[in-house]
Amino acid sequence: MQIGSKVWSDLIIEGAAAFGIELNNDQTRRFAIHATELLVWNQKINLTAITDPIAVAVKHFLDSLTAARFLRPGATLLDIGSGGGFPGLPLKILMPSLSVTLIDASRKKVNFLKHVIRTLKLDNIEALHIRAEDLAGDPLYRNQFHVIVSRAISSLKLIHRLALPLLADEGVILALKGDMVKDELGDLQGRGPGDGDHIHTVLPSYFMTVEKFQLPYLNSNRSIVIIKSKQSTE
Repeated sequence: MQIGSKVWSDLIIEGAAAFGIELNNDQTRRFAIHATELLVWNQKINLTAITDPIAVAVKHFLDSLTAARFLRPGATLLDIGSGGGFPGLPLKILMPSLSVTLIDASRKKVNFLKHVIRTLKLDNIEALHIRAEDLAGDPLYRNQFHVIVSRAISSLKLIHRLALPLLADEGVILALKGDMVKDELGDLQGRGPGDGDHIHTVLPSYFMTVEKFQLPYLNSNRSIVIIKSKQSTE
């Protein structure tokens, strides 16, 4: 299978439909441009270990799109540790009205992100070479984001600490992770009842839900950790 082929595009369209997401051919064309540039640049800098076209479609693009149902049109989105642009770029392509900021500590990766933004002619999106803790020191960004998302940070405690100063009132933090087990939640304070694929944990002033699901085609187990203020859930 070739990236950008009809089979590749149809695979993404059908996979997204399983999550209730409707895609058009222009969006999958943009995904293909992103994916092609990712693999070209990957020969020079380390952007991804995933290079098989089907795995790129599923583990990068479809996985990124699973966060879409937590977004509303016109929201401000911050992607911490964006790397190759996931999940921020696919979400921007899906929802053009989003105001998106991609950040990464690697200048080379940020150069790649800027290249893709220019190539796709996207507006209301920026890529910054900066760490989250430094971004929080800028009043232009502090407490400004409705949604903060990350696939790059493994520690939930660290994600919470980095995102909190940047999160708008009643905003939401989304951590896209692999097949989580309950032990991974142990560094977070307090535990609540869980049932099956939904694990609920209570944090001081925050409520966390872990939703588990499978990516199509590859049967890859994934999780989304959703952290909201108690005020926003009332």
